[in-house]
Amino acid sequence: MTATVVLLRGEGLGKRYATPVLSGVGFELHGGEVLALTGENGAGKSTLSKIVAGLVDPSEGEMWLEGQPYRPRSRKEAERLGVRMVLQELSLVPTLSVAENLLLERLPNTAGFIRRDVLNQAAAKQMAMIGLEAIDPRLPVSALGVGHQQMVEIARSLVGECRLLILDEPTATLTSREIEHLFHQIALLKARGVGVVYISHRLDELQQIADRVMVLRDGKHVETRPMRGSTQDDIVRLMVGRDVHEALDRPRRPAGAVAMRVKGMSRGTVVRDVSLSLHNGEVLGLAGLVGSGRTELLRLIYGADRKDSGEVLLGNATTPARIATPVQAVKAGIGLVTEDRKSQGLLLPLSIRINTTLANLKAVAGGGWLKRDEERVEVERLRQLLRVRSDSSEQAVGQLSGGNQQKVVFARWLHRDCEVLLLDEPTRGVDIGARADIYAQMDRLAAAGKALLMVSSDLRELMSVCDRIGVMSAGRLVRIFERGEWSEHALLEAAFSAYLAADAANGAKAA
Repeated sequence: MTATVVLLRGEGLGKRYATPVLSGVGFELHGGEVLALTGENGAGKSTLSKIVAGLVDPSEGEMWLEGQPYRPRSRKEAERLGVRMVLQELSLVPTLSVAENLLLERLPNTAGFIRRDVLNQAAAKQMAMIGLEAIDPRLPVSALGVGHQQMVEIARSLVGECRLLILDEPTATLTSREIEHLFHQIALLKARGVGVVYISHRLDELQQIADRVMVLRDGKHVETRPMRGSTQDDIVRLMVGRDVHEALDRPRRPAGAVAMRVKGMSRGTVVRDVSLSLHNGEVLGLAGLVGSGRTELLRLIYGADRKDSGEVLLGNATTPARIATPVQAVKAGIGLVTEDRKSQGLLLPLSIRINTTLANLKAVAGGGWLKRDEERVEVERLRQLLRVRSDSSEQAVGQLSGGNQQKVVFARWLHRDCEVLLLDEPTRGVDIGARADIYAQMDRLAAAGKALLMVSSDLRELMSVCDRIGVMSAGRLVRIFERGEWSEHALLEAAFSAYLAADAANGAKAA
């Protein structure tokens, strides 16, 4: 970093709700630098960034933007001063076109009629600024993939003057090629003197893109240091206050009896004739490219989607289990941690207590009535076991950070005590400390003889926690690796295999 001009400075920033979530935070951001903002879920990253972006009013503290007092009362006021934020949850209107989303607040018009030609030309110019000139601005946003939608969201933030850009987990939905493209655009912004605050749990990304890293823990500023010379272990230690290690060389867990057999599971071209066995006391991973059928397979097993063919046999049963709905799956002893906790896994306005006991109310009821004292004791036990950061078990789940929300999902299935647990991207958007807590619970479940089937796009995660890894490719389960047999290259090669075979077959037909 060569720029030394202080773009934004904060002193003594704090925010209190029922309890303090941010306290006494000070920082400096220079023009033309990328400042990585990291910390565990619930550390205060989102609160601090929303204060800067005008979405949250601080309870205490002061800020200065290029030496002038800065306290935006709204997002619109912050944007007028050149401070923009791209939130993790996209705010695009899917039924409107790319152009309409980009220029929604400044649509060119004559006598109240939108000038479509001017609108589309302006949008095309804006998209070209971030290298997306290939996207037709007339397309509805819903026609784009999630990765391109994320880039449109970033392009919208750059409409007009941008002096400071905050990016909250910007790569969560992007492919490696799109991430590379985003990093190139960030480099161009730096060259223009724009300051960038980059929030991410992916420490390898932070090392690639950031000039300095600022770490928050428990709502307090721990340290800001140059990224150069800082290792991932250094950053993790600052984030969680302890060492957290991966277990890539861990021994295989001893496999027990067969807990579940899947035979000939199929649904169109998405899942094609998949068969596998899952044992008590093991974690079986599922790797594959996006669209390979991993999530769809879990949903078929769970009864969330209708299968064309196939069956699930539990334990030593010789007849298939009747699982046509999630309710039947839960009754059969199968739980599912969904990929999308907010829309499919949790009742956000309701409390931790209600979300935890929802799948097993009988355990805390008698005579048709809830035993509230017993319920509170059990939920508090699980809250402490999983280290859920919250004011109490009565706090609404929607008020928790993403990692703590995920822990509540785990608490539900611990309370239900399922024999088989399906995990779909269980640590997506979760910081490294919360991830370690989730892994510890998975270890405990496996040690107790439970069977876990886990989907993840993170190969290192699968290699760390799994005993076997199956690889899906174009809807098929192409291979299952035992621990010790796999390598990252071998897993990737298997993930591409069915697609390459299909391309070769199509090429032969064309010839």
